Amino acid sequence: MVFTLSKIDSRTKARTGTLQTDHGTIETPVFMPVGTLGTVKAVQQDELTDKIDAPVILGNTYHLYLRPGCDIISGAGGLHQFMNWDRPILTDSGGYQVYSLSDNRELTEEGARFKSHHDGSEHLFSPENVVKIQRILGSDIMMILDECPPYPCDKDYAKESMELTHRWAERGKKAFLDTEPLYGHKQFQFGIVQGGTYKDLRKESAQFMADQGFDGIAIGGLSVGEPTGLMYEMTDHNTDDLPRDKPRYLMGVGKPANLLHCVARGIDMFDCVLPTRNARNGQLFTRQGIININNAKWKNHHQHFDPDFPSDLCQKYTMAYIHHLFRNNEILGLQLATLHNLTFYLWLMREMRRRIQKNTFSEWYENYAEQVDQKI
Repeated sequence: MVFTLSKIDSRTKARTGTLQTDHGTIETPVFMPVGTLGTVKAVQQDELTDKIDAPVILGNTYHLYLRPGCDIISGAGGLHQFMNWDRPILTDSGGYQVYSLSDNRELTEEGARFKSHHDGSEHLFSPENVVKIQRILGSDIMMILDECPPYPCDKDYAKESMELTHRWAERGKKAFLDTEPLYGHKQFQFGIVQGGTYKDLRKESAQFMADQGFDGIAIGGLSVGEPTGLMYEMTDHNTDDLPRDKPRYLMGVGKPANLLHCVARGIDMFDCVLPTRNARNGQLFTRQGIININNAKWKNHHQHFDPDFPSDLCQKYTMAYIHHLFRNNEILGLQLATLHNLTFYLWLMREMRRRIQKNTFSEWYENYAEQVDQKI
């Protein structure tokens, strides 16, 4: 993978760069909309490109493996063809979903055995077959199988979990090197740092993953219930030990304020369901703060909220109308809110890149993080 750093902020760890894939160039820092089942909920693919300009999206190995299944996606010629998407795709390994199914799974050296949440059928994810599945999906970036320990957990458990992830990483790396892409484009593989909230384990895991020669490295096991300040502390600690010339991906994060603080701590890539999931519940992320469109205060607000912001929700419709759509469970409300939130997230990443390039990021980001996190 060709990852090129172009600028590092003079007072923080914030940095800009480009990541080259066969399906296009990704400018970093970047936010990846989550397309769990080969679709970003409530958004069409041409809206993702033409309105939001999303350079990359994320697909979910666990869910796609269960439905529609590898045979269907293979028959289509891979996930890009199946969903008619010609830009990069990153797929996770399913490790987080297995973590969330703690009552229906068993971890062994072999891998993770789990029961489908659809029909109760039993399945195994091993370091080798999650590579095979992601070869079939044809994602541009695939993740290794890892175990995500819960928060809180004691140090002995965190260490055992980390060491299991390390052994799985070695097997996953070998499986990747022993196999070839199926659809004529390059695929890349990222390792995942674990270690709970223990600095020495995090350091050990970061150094281990750096030594494996992965194309990029993710920080996993955060944003799982720990205090926000502790997430920032662990992220800051980990980026000190990750290679400067490899992309760094903080998995499952987060709110706009989280993105600002974690870019300042040296993160290049993010994904999170928040902008889409929260949009469907009526929460709007804006340049002025967070809005709950269901609140009665918007019932007679016959103005555009931020007419200079480039989303249809802001430019074409009044807040009273959006409030009306949500109060009556109209699908258009979910669509407009989702498009707006994703537009805001991608705008925020572009703004961060612009300010890092101009070397004005450090004097701006903390106050702006407070602003976008306030309730309106």
